[in-house]
Amino acid sequence: MSGNIHPTALVDPSAQIDSSVRIGPYSVVGPDVTIGAGTEIGPHCVIDGVTTIGRDNRFYRFCSIGGMPQDKKYAAEPTRLVIGDRNTVREFTTFNTGTVQDGGVTTMGDDNWIMAYVHVAHDCHLGNNTILANSVQLGGHVHVGDWAIVGGLTGVHQFSKIGAHSMTGGNSSLMQDMPPFVLGAGNPCRPVGVNVEGLRRRGFSASVISSVREAYKIVFRRGLSLDEARAELRARQQSHPDATEALQTLLDFFDASNRGIIRP
Repeated sequence: MSGNIHPTALVDPSAQIDSSVRIGPYSVVGPDVTIGAGTEIGPHCVIDGVTTIGRDNRFYRFCSIGGMPQDKKYAAEPTRLVIGDRNTVREFTTFNTGTVQDGGVTTMGDDNWIMAYVHVAHDCHLGNNTILANSVQLGGHVHVGDWAIVGGLTGVHQFSKIGAHSMTGGNSSLMQDMPPFVLGAGNPCRPVGVNVEGLRRRGFSASVISSVREAYKIVFRRGLSLDEARAELRARQQSHPDATEALQTLLDFFDASNRGIIRP
């Protein structure tokens, strides 16, 4: 057993643990767990299920990672949890494996910041560089896009989607899909503007941000149906080629939405 594993930790001999992994006191690691180089598991964590964790992650004390889905249909199928690299996961977080009713896997990408008491349910998919603030609760099958920020104490209904570069205010209740680039808040969550400061910090040009703000007005301020708004966004792609990619991000999100988008 590696000298980086505390003598009180219980690590199944079948687990695949890189020799550089640090595991704190009283933590438990199950037989079907794989943990990559440089990852640190704090004290009193439980890592079980069919769980793969990448490199240079840090899990603080009392995390429960890879537990079975909280779904009454679950019948002990061998579903999975896959976590990428360089993620920070704070105290008392829970990540569940997937279900066979979906793809059988819950995933989180790279460079995410997950604060205390967050719950990531079965079949959720988190992108890269997201922030989930304290006590965010994701229902099953939720998708969170890259660079999204979800405010503390926000509850997200199962099957909802949160678009890239969006930001949700604290104490929000998200019952439908949150489009990319949008600021939302409230119970139920309503659109309140564009995440301009976030886009600036990530290097979006002034002209692209201007086009995103105009797109917001088209979708949310002009009383158009979603189909009418889509047509206007496509036309704007032709007249504003520098914003083609950002507008396509919106169009792709609308095409993939099943629950409908939040509305004012």
